[in-house]
Amino acid sequence: MQGPRNILIVEDEPLIAMMLEDFLDALDRVPAGTADNVAEALDRIGAGGIDAAILDVNLRGGEQSWPVADKLAELGIPFVLATGGADDSIAQSHRDRPVLSKPFTLDRVDKVLSSLS
Repeated sequence: MQGPRNILIVEDEPLIAMMLEDFLDALDRVPAGTADNVAEALDRIGAGGIDAAILDVNLRGGEQSWPVADKLAELGIPFVLATGGADDSIAQSHRDRPVLSKPFTLDRVDKVLSSLS
């Protein structure tokens, strides 16, 4: 296995979050928590033990995950942006980050996580 092992999932759709947890298990990686909003994600990051994260760009209620992305970038923790939309939905400051387009596949999740350092 290449890339980070303990992965935070920030996803507001429970079925998608569970699918990602299953993918991580299948890829011999560890779900290091799941958050469905910015405040919860920031709390989880503060608790530590995260090597990388998968961030859904658009969360429930119009909330976006940019504060989470900013905190991860500040701490030097790599992350992937998960989106079902076009690249123009990605904040300018994070356009250099890897993107994982929905719908997810096991192979694509493996490749994008393996590319992180």
